[in-house]
Amino acid sequence: MRRLIRDNFLRLAKGDLLSFLEEHEDELVQIFREEMSSLDSRLSEEQLFVDIRMAPLGEELLRAVLATIKRFLREY
Repeated sequence: MRRLIRDNFLRLAKGDLLSFLEEHEDELVQIFREEMSSLDSRLSEEQLFVDIRMAPLGEELLRAVLATIKRFLREY
């Protein structure tokens, strides 16, 4: 019964969720970029094997995750 309710709720809400993600993608990416930049400044370079700027890498990873979620909402 719970699964049926959950699935119906998702079916009803996924269009709104998709719209929300599309409308706020830039803000989500900006917040994530800031958090990744903060993480980058907390990590000492001696702890890293390779000097990678976390914010640009994180931004691309987040965009891939958002694209995945949006694709899932469109297709299923």
